[in-house]
Amino acid sequence: MRKLPPALLLITATLFGAAWAQPYPQKPIRMIVPFPAGGATDILARALSQKLGEKIGQTVIVDNRPGAGGTIGADAAAKSPADGYTLLLATSSTHSIGPAINPKIPYNAEADFTPVAYVASSPNIVLVPNASPSKTMRELIDHARKNPGRLNYASSGNGTIVHLTTEYFKAQSGTFILHIPYRGTALAMPDLISGKVDVLFDSLVTGMPHVKDGKLRALGVTSLKRTALAPDMPAVAETLPGFESVTWFGLYGPKGLPADLMGKINQAVNSALAESDVKDRFARLGAEPTGGTPQAFAAMVKGDTAKWKRIIAERKITAE
Repeated sequence: MRKLPPALLLITATLFGAAWAQPYPQKPIRMIVPFPAGGATDILARALSQKLGEKIGQTVIVDNRPGAGGTIGADAAAKSPADGYTLLLATSSTHSIGPAINPKIPYNAEADFTPVAYVASSPNIVLVPNASPSKTMRELIDHARKNPGRLNYASSGNGTIVHLTTEYFKAQSGTFILHIPYRGTALAMPDLISGKVDVLFDSLVTGMPHVKDGKLRALGVTSLKRTALAPDMPAVAETLPGFESVTWFGLYGPKGLPADLMGKINQAVNSALAESDVKDRFARLGAEPTGGTPQAFAAMVKGDTAKWKRIIAERKITAE
């Protein structure tokens, strides 16, 4: 077999290298959403994907993979090639609470993913009936302490962020309030409005309309500081220093995502989150854009997971 001259070998290698080293991305990017279409995570993903596609120069397709509390979609992302063409819009359910409450999930939330960007956070709002004697968080705590076991709270089910947030509040405030699980906070609303339920830590998006309609009283938000989403509402942390509970949304790639691709996607996400129309669409969902570095995102998730793991263990919480 005739050997090619060195000069021709060099030209051939250069051409092949150029073919393989085409700038990313060269084809549409898939963003897996591990929850059903039409939900808050899905709507947020579609707002982000459109602008992210403009910033990164390629179409970003939302791929809904619901089921098992987000586990099915997250697992699919973890098992995808680490080539930058599959991303996961994860939440605190898939990467903080889920792993803490269910050690049998099919993926390792830390080891099987590459953190890319912290996308947004959404606080809860503390709601009580209009007939409640509590008009502030301090009054609610004092009332609960004076009446241990006589007050109750609703949740969207065992092991949900609403359940864990209220148990966290009880632990921090030294109160004893009975738990009544519902299949979603919307089903609890009539009982809260009528006074059969004493308190609910609900999503800002679903809870605030009832406050604006005069049906319920809001006492505070669960973000660490006051939020632009409800600027006149005090943070619970103003009464219980350090108290924070938010649902976070963040982008991950599979384990082993190259650093250059991670950096390019992170830069595009941060640029997208700075756009006013993205901020407006997120605000309508009760979420604030966050952004930042992959390292800061990973550190936030690590701290959030440790907090919920501690609360779950201390309060003996199960998903059953």
